[in-house]
Amino acid sequence: MAKKEVAAQIKLQIEAGKASPAPPVGPALGQHGVNIMDFVKKFNDVTKDRVGDIVPVVITVYSDRSFDFITKTPPASSLIKKALGIEKGSSDAARQKVGKLSKQQLEEIAKIKLPDLNTDDIEKAMKIVAGTAINMGVEVEEF
Repeated sequence: MAKKEVAAQIKLQIEAGKASPAPPVGPALGQHGVNIMDFVKKFNDVTKDRVGDIVPVVITVYSDRSFDFITKTPPASSLIKKALGIEKGSSDAARQKVGKLSKQQLEEIAKIKLPDLNTDDIEKAMKIVAGTAINMGVEVEEF
């Protein structure tokens, strides 16, 4: 089987199970001639068990207009917001704190993010997630 020629790679962040032909999905795929509804159905089917999470997706479009995609883990910031039950991070992270992340919560988020991080050490993954939390104005329990 000959390798297909890659025409484009599209990176989007879409809410799990809720992709639709509306922007950003429609315009991003339409300009490459991809069957938008085909992608929407497949994406929603793959992510139906993760509804409520924002799922980064990398779509590879081939020259024959076929495609495949890889879903990644939700961004650390959205996992932190979900764990703390907050709408958004602080606008002034240095002075205004919006919550506190326990060591256990930090470890759970790090375990979820591990496949997409450039480490396989849970302690290092926790430090990466802690850095994101601190930039959001979230205090992090010592670990």
